[in-house]
Amino acid sequence: MLFVLAFWVVYGGGKEQYDGEIAQVALAPEHVAARAAGQTRAAPNATDRILFGDLHVHTTLSVDAFMWSLPLMGGEGVHPPADACDFARFCSQLDFYALTDHAEALNPRTWKMSRDSVRQCNAVAAESVQPDVIAFTGYEWTQVGLTPEEHYGHKNVIFKYDTDDELPARPIAAPGLAARAFSNISALWSLLTLPVRAFPEQQGYLDFARHIRENGKHPVCPENVNSKELSPTCRERAATPDVLFRKINEWGLDTIVIPHGSTWGFYTPLGYTWDKQLRANLDDASLQRLVEVFSGHGNSEEYRSFRSANFTADGMECPQPTDDYEACCWRAGEMIRERCDDAASELCQQRVEKARADYLRVALAGHVTIPGEDVPDWNNCGTCTDCYLPAYQYRPAGSVQYMLAKGDFENPEEPRHATMGFIASSDNHSARAGTGYKEFARLQMTEARGAPSESWRKSMFGDRGQPEPESTTYTIATLMERPPFELMWMERQASFFITGGLVAVHATERSREAIWDAMQSRNVYGTSGDRLLLWFDIKNGPEGVSPMGSELEFTGTPKFEVRAAGSFEQKPGCAPDVIQALGEDRVERICASECYNPGDHRRRITRIEVIRIQRQRSEDEPVADLIEDPWKTIPCPEGPELCVVEFEDPSYGELGRDLLYYVRAIQEPTPTVNGGGLRCRGGECEPCYGNFRTPVDDDCLVETEERAWSSPIFLLAGPEP
Repeated sequence: MLFVLAFWVVYGGGKEQYDGEIAQVALAPEHVAARAAGQTRAAPNATDRILFGDLHVHTTLSVDAFMWSLPLMGGEGVHPPADACDFARFCSQLDFYALTDHAEALNPRTWKMSRDSVRQCNAVAAESVQPDVIAFTGYEWTQVGLTPEEHYGHKNVIFKYDTDDELPARPIAAPGLAARAFSNISALWSLLTLPVRAFPEQQGYLDFARHIRENGKHPVCPENVNSKELSPTCRERAATPDVLFRKINEWGLDTIVIPHGSTWGFYTPLGYTWDKQLRANLDDASLQRLVEVFSGHGNSEEYRSFRSANFTADGMECPQPTDDYEACCWRAGEMIRERCDDAASELCQQRVEKARADYLRVALAGHVTIPGEDVPDWNNCGTCTDCYLPAYQYRPAGSVQYMLAKGDFENPEEPRHATMGFIASSDNHSARAGTGYKEFARLQMTEARGAPSESWRKSMFGDRGQPEPESTTYTIATLMERPPFELMWMERQASFFITGGLVAVHATERSREAIWDAMQSRNVYGTSGDRLLLWFDIKNGPEGVSPMGSELEFTGTPKFEVRAAGSFEQKPGCAPDVIQALGEDRVERICASECYNPGDHRRRITRIEVIRIQRQRSEDEPVADLIEDPWKTIPCPEGPELCVVEFEDPSYGELGRDLLYYVRAIQEPTPTVNGGGLRCRGGECEPCYGNFRTPVDDDCLVETEERAWSSPIFLLAGPEP
């Protein structure tokens, strides 16, 4: 009886997640009016209004977000859907946002909770003709494949309306790694010791275990049945994008699908390319109107020719380093070389080659093959060192530039190319929509998390042991015996998490319809978090002036105009009415006591960079030769708030091929959380850890140039002569 009682005291009482309570007061109208006034002052002749939002926001309904919230990760507790609404309304003061929790982590109860929370958020300002914030419902399809052939990546699915009859009965998940991790009861075994170790602060772990159990108890829906005919209590899955698109289209709802994280090497296999997703059956152009170019997980814009691994008839090979890139498999060999008594010996070279092969064999968990290694030992391996705030373990053949340049020639008579507008968002996992309004609170406003002490660190990541002269050879079976957190290399990732970006839309009015229309027409752009204003137009299109996102048949010399203004410098703290509306405790809890609080001075736009991409016309055209980045760089004059530049391309007609143009507006340097990545200089690195190894109050600020990316303008030259 004593044993049963003790077991219940430690392990009993896990609670369901809840949706939280939304503050039943709107943001003061003067704040909403000030947003429009600031734009009017900078660009008085603008005929549209720019609205800022975040279309990639997770709450702790997502299992990974719940895990980050636990004490073992230095977390601050759960952040339910209500927090997303209050944060967007009062902390970041966005114009719109979307909830996009992982479909693999949602069940019938929590999917209803997510839908209800969005409606409750919208209801606060439902009677206003100028609502302070507009909330959208969505989910993330989180697909992960172990090989490049099986991998498709992550996509956010967002719906226009918020009523039950205009939303699907279920989200659609991807089977595989994410689904198993988020709902498989076997994942609980690793949690059994945590409540005992944490007692009497074990409640969060019990709730986490219950959340996984709740997800796992619902049956998987039968395949090959129309989505509208399935039971509302089953969990629907789509293994590939074509199945996902088919199921979405069966509902006949207004929907947008946004790929993201396509260069982030945390889950993307070595050697991955976007190529197969250009095929007609794997790309629904009516749904995939947009792509996420930047988030709190880094930049996915830029293409480079390096690869993390080369594929040959005999398998994978480790590529040799260049001046700008070193693959981590190569670095593994060099770490072993440094441990040799005689670095020039044949035995040493054999050990070096073995280390590279051992790393490639287990790919994403390759770091565990080097005994006694630590994060700084790996230097900048796997990093795009000349990219702007690159995603972790960069996969350039998944970059947005590569997507747009590459063609699919499965049908040589009708080659296909991707045609998508650019957005950015946060990918925040603590219900904080639009975290980039100020560069502060690294452990709250980014995804950087980690163990609070050395003892917790060893229990999570394992004991790396002492340096040995030879690498360890793992099979999949022996690899799975390692602690699961160790395999994820989470300590190294923490240096790459940033506060995230925003999507901006050119809207005719402040409404749900206008925001959606702008996204559908691709008249949108992304920013790295600051609220830069940006217009990009072709002045002499077939029907006159046409905005970013346009796709036009064109002959002659295209002429373009760019207008850009920097973001407002921020005042400290929060406005008094915000504190009054939320209360000091909630402002501290969800806003970390800082809000969007603009002053009167705009930061300067220093230059406009123009990128020109030629669309691949045959399979043998090297993609790198088609991407001209930058094609032009145009300085902005000092003084005016609004930078206005014009340019044209006389060579367009001579090329006689389809091209696209987009621009980057570059702002003067300002401090950025984790702006230096691993902070490597002269072969020495000082990672910015998410755990106790970096002080909590160190935001790892390094100056970077915040920016905005316009959506491209696509010009069609017609068939080859």
